[in-house]
Amino acid sequence: MEAVVFIFSLLDCCALIFLSVYFIITLSDLECDYINARSCCSKLNKWVIPELIGHTIVTLLMLVSLHWFIFLLNLPVATWNIYRFIMVPSGNMGVFDPTEIHNRGQLKSHMKEAMIKLGFHLLCFFMYLYSMILALIND
Repeated sequence: MEAVVFIFSLLDCCALIFLSVYFIITLSDLECDYINARSCCSKLNKWVIPELIGHTIVTLLMLVSLHWFIFLLNLPVATWNIYRFIMVPSGNMGVFDPTEIHNRGQLKSHMKEAMIKLGFHLLCFFMYLYSMILALIND
């Protein structure tokens, strides 16, 4: 059972890594003016909820399977994703809003957040990989 938990977590983490890379590429395209703000934000907002669901499922899975360290490691990022989604102002298009993305350095902060998430997901990937191998050996 433990191996199945880590196999699922590993697959989900791979999807989150690809999603982080997609966010970075799309935001850098906006930064270089290859795409406009409206199309960039609509592309990114489409993937905010799947990212939120994917990370929350892994966090809850670690809670249910009693892997406390990994749960506590994932909890701040999952909480940040939920907070970011809930605190979207009422007039905005989503987490990424085309009218505000160039204001107050939001583009740089979104880019920094995507880089931090990429690093976090890479760390989690190797942690899940190690835990999966350990679980398969112990079974």
